[in-house]
Amino acid sequence: MNYNQIREECVAANKELQSLGLIDITFGNVSVLDPAAGVFAIKPSGVPYDELAPEQMVIVDLEGKIVEGDLRPSSDEPTHRRLFIELGDKGITSVVHTHSRNAVAFAQAERSIPCLGTTHCDYFRGPVPVTRSMTVAEVEGLYEWETGNVIVELFSKVNPLEVTAALVRNHGPFVWGKSGAKAVETAFALEIVADMAAKTLALNPDAKGAPAHLLKKHYDRKHGPGAYYGQK
Repeated sequence: MNYNQIREECVAANKELQSLGLIDITFGNVSVLDPAAGVFAIKPSGVPYDELAPEQMVIVDLEGKIVEGDLRPSSDEPTHRRLFIELGDKGITSVVHTHSRNAVAFAQAERSIPCLGTTHCDYFRGPVPVTRSMTVAEVEGLYEWETGNVIVELFSKVNPLEVTAALVRNHGPFVWGKSGAKAVETAFALEIVADMAAKTLALNPDAKGAPAHLLKKHYDRKHGPGAYYGQK
């Protein structure tokens, strides 16, 4: 099969992460799913973003088999795969992982990112949650796969199509979306709202956050059935 489309989308999304300042060194990766073929393209491990080319993207199926590619996939590949297994039939075709500094700060503080204002409401219907701590067995076993599992556990309490990001405790953010470009945009928005939340809480540790009716209004005008934000 020809996987050029997902390879090219994957390269573009990975390079955009760097352009937006979401990447330090090689800490981060994007994957792009072809739902019909049941495979995804993912950044190869440790390759600098400036050197990425479509033919370097590794094609992996949903059982973890490398279908095409001469390089090793990102070490986070099993986490991406776990999220695609859970969300691929819901229209999610891209997963992003970064170590963006403000989002990581919340993950290291073991705190969800609270919904304090309308910027947050425009992207997420409520706080961006943080996972539980991973057990010794999970870390020493199939660590990256289990990382995906602790994210998926959150979906029993949070709609993953309305809050399209999670913080892995003591690690960092994973974000997902309906295209590589959309997932990267959301990762950028996540870093912005994490920065705003950290500054807000420094100024007022007792900030109560956006009231429910304001959250609903801002989220729905952009994402709801009667959305009217932007151009059609």
